[in-house]
Amino acid sequence: MAETGPFTTSTAFCAKCGSILPLLQEFGSVKCYACKASYDPDSYSNIKFNYTIHFNTVSALSNDKILHMDNPEGPVVERKCPKCGNDRMSYATLQLRSADEGQTVFYTCISCKYKETENS
Repeated sequence: MAETGPFTTSTAFCAKCGSILPLLQEFGSVKCYACKASYDPDSYSNIKFNYTIHFNTVSALSNDKILHMDNPEGPVVERKCPKCGNDRMSYATLQLRSADEGQTVFYTCISCKYKETENS
């Protein structure tokens, strides 16, 4: 814990202003970007950083699942298709009219590809 100002903090924060400190570099001290306070590297000697990066593997998805995935043309919303009754449709928006009027929303059924428009 560092206590050289109004704050009692860990070494990740400035003790004078409370700002997040930049990471310690290989050489030199750590300088706060906000108040320009400087901290020597010795105050970081007991800190260890561990990082774990988890990557998704291709085998996590079966080939059958990949072949039958929905391929929507944009974000998907819960909206009932008037043609087939499916409850999911993708949408896209465009500004087709003048700027002082609303945009046009194009909905596409994920199941049967039926398209409809809505002026908002």
